[in-house]
Amino acid sequence: MKVADMHCDTILAIQRGREQGKEISLRKNNLNVDLERMKKGDYLIQNFAIFLDLEDPMLAGSPFRYAMKMADVFYREMEKNKDWIRPVTKYEEIEENRKNGRMSALLTLEEGEICEGDPALLRDFYRMGARMMTLTWNYPNQLGYPAKATGGEFAGKAFSEAGYGLTARGIEFLEEMENLGMIIDVAHLNDAGIRDVLKFTKKPFVASHSNARHLCSHPRNLNDELLKAIGERGGVIGLNYYAYFLRDWKDGETVVSRAEDIVAHAKYIRDMAGIEALGLGSDFDGMNGELEIASPADMEKLEDVFKKNGFAKMPEWDLIKALSFPSVLSWSDSRAFPLNAVITGTPPKQYIECMADLSDGTVLGIKALNAEYTGDITVQYSYDGETFTDESAMA
Repeated sequence: MKVADMHCDTILAIQRGREQGKEISLRKNNLNVDLERMKKGDYLIQNFAIFLDLEDPMLAGSPFRYAMKMADVFYREMEKNKDWIRPVTKYEEIEENRKNGRMSALLTLEEGEICEGDPALLRDFYRMGARMMTLTWNYPNQLGYPAKATGGEFAGKAFSEAGYGLTARGIEFLEEMENLGMIIDVAHLNDAGIRDVLKFTKKPFVASHSNARHLCSHPRNLNDELLKAIGERGGVIGLNYYAYFLRDWKDGETVVSRAEDIVAHAKYIRDMAGIEALGLGSDFDGMNGELEIASPADMEKLEDVFKKNGFAKMPEWDLIKALSFPSVLSWSDSRAFPLNAVITGTPPKQYIECMADLSDGTVLGIKALNAEYTGDITVQYSYDGETFTDESAMA
């Protein structure tokens, strides 16, 4: 078992504690996530979000400035704990950490307004190591609209109408994120916005901490259409452990986030989007309520429930590495393969497949189908009578 968790809000929790005069360490604390419990849970990588609530008075009118304070918390904790964990920006660094007995941390952004509508600030976050961003949180912003607003003038409104798609600035950010190689995260985004992501992008993207709306009707969850579309694109959906995204609770019921409910969503998402679209996105330190899976130390318990429900294993890192760090598995990112290219090479063809982009008739690259293969790959493809060769070492 090697756990890859696509979302937690632990950095904000540490920052909040320090603002109250508490010295909270990532190594050991009373939050959901700390390094000791990550180690016990056999974590390979944890995504740590810089998360902002736009109505938080601590932002003092500058989301970017406050985000930089949180980034400082993240990197100071990485430096203090570099014997156990190190930040990564590409897959090779995860493998290096694993081989040296260390865990990995990926810096992500939650709330597109963190960039204050300026693509230059997006590029700055990329330069400092951020590799994934949600376009919204729970408020409308310069990029788009949330699934449901939790505050401000639109408090309680579900932006379900087709007219609430991404803004022109939001579409501009999509293009810039794809150019940079920053993963687009549609968690919190409304349906029309997600459809715009599908329309205006070519690469896979994620819903880092979302569930299936068929099982829980909250608009934050994904309907069948979007589950299937994300799976067909090669994306990943991270299971969210928050009780109110797991079930529609009846009056008088005891509200508890249970492992069985998490796995029920896993089964449904697998059936709709495919097993390779299934990931984990706990939302640790970003939710309240009673949790049966309350920390990374409980991963063995969660894996047991997965196995009891017919899964060979819990979703692991090998199911998302082709998406999160495509430079390793797709060695021609800068050039699309023609859809009718004839692919041959070593290893045998059953180990590889083209990732098709049906919208414009190109293939985005080649990914491994068999995570057990660790040798070198040489792929030849022929098109219009010419033969081309690409070589790459597989991690």
